[in-house]
Amino acid sequence: MRLLHLHSSFSAGGKELRAARLMNVFSAQAGAGTIEHTVISAQPGAFGAKAALDPALDVRFPNDFPSLQGLPTPARLLRIARAMKGFDLVLTYNWGAMDGVLAHRLYGRVLGLPPLVHHEDGFNEDEAAGLKPARNLFRRLALAGASALVVPSRRLEGIALEAWKQPRRRVRLIINGIPVAAYRDPPPPGAIPGLSKAPEVKWLGTLAGLRAVKNLPRLVRAFAGLPPEWHLVILGEGPERTVIEAQARACGVTDRLHMPGFVPDPARAVGLFDLFALSSDSEQFPISVVEAMAAGLAVASPAVGDVADMVSVENRSYVTPPGDEAALAWAMAELAADPALRETVGTANRARAEAHYDESTMIRAYAEVYGKAMGTARFP
Repeated sequence: MRLLHLHSSFSAGGKELRAARLMNVFSAQAGAGTIEHTVISAQPGAFGAKAALDPALDVRFPNDFPSLQGLPTPARLLRIARAMKGFDLVLTYNWGAMDGVLAHRLYGRVLGLPPLVHHEDGFNEDEAAGLKPARNLFRRLALAGASALVVPSRRLEGIALEAWKQPRRRVRLIINGIPVAAYRDPPPPGAIPGLSKAPEVKWLGTLAGLRAVKNLPRLVRAFAGLPPEWHLVILGEGPERTVIEAQARACGVTDRLHMPGFVPDPARAVGLFDLFALSSDSEQFPISVVEAMAAGLAVASPAVGDVADMVSVENRSYVTPPGDEAALAWAMAELAADPALRETVGTANRARAEAHYDESTMIRAYAEVYGKAMGTARFP
């Protein structure tokens, strides 16, 4: 079975790590040598999520696949479509892979292309403040040839049905899940390479790609008012590292900011946090919030995407209006100042994660969508 994955980026973000997890699980279920994966990134060289792939996986990263970036001319789209031949299923991810979706739509029948399932997980900074009408139309036209459109949040489900005019039968809501049991036991103090936690120090932590849409300078500013025993730990990599460091210098908290890089196994890191925070301009159903909940943490976050519905009832007072930096700083300060409150909220979050967000349900749902697209009773 040959699967083609067309990503907007295969850097180590939430959707990429979920895709890597599904690749690992499905290949293990099918058995060695049964599934061959080919992964393409629209952003050249953006393959940070490779670190999360099982070394035993049969996976290729060819450098001769037609570029997914450029003007969508008929000739260029035809080259992309021809490169899809020989696969059994095409999986596309986010706006950066939409030219591949359109190529499949235009030439799929003529070339006898395999079925395609598209995944939409949210928006970058260029659409964080509002959807672009031209892109809405582009998605509407391109997705007409997809077997399914998978979204992780109810907000995106509504956008797919209303703004992109997708038929109900094509849209599938699959909530992100994680192996929640792996987060129950706290990791040792030195579990994060290059960073050790002193007994007297408290960690406000987050997991995020260092991209503009995550607005991590906002997190630095909101954190700066916490007492000196609190340190900020940001796990992730990306182009905004120097911007975040500059904000820390401006706020006078350089000595309390730690950015050790990407951690391939969040279960061995998140439990070291004392409090979790999110500062994004745009999210849908962030896996990092589920990971924090499974580790028994309270969450301070803007009300982006489905976050307010994801967390426990006890946590919802600390999900603040989007873009309100002062409110986010207040939520962080309230939780940081009260260990008993953090414990109560974190315990409720863990119970909710265990009840609703285990990955087994997510994996079954993806297997059903992929199998239906391929016309098989079972996938893989």
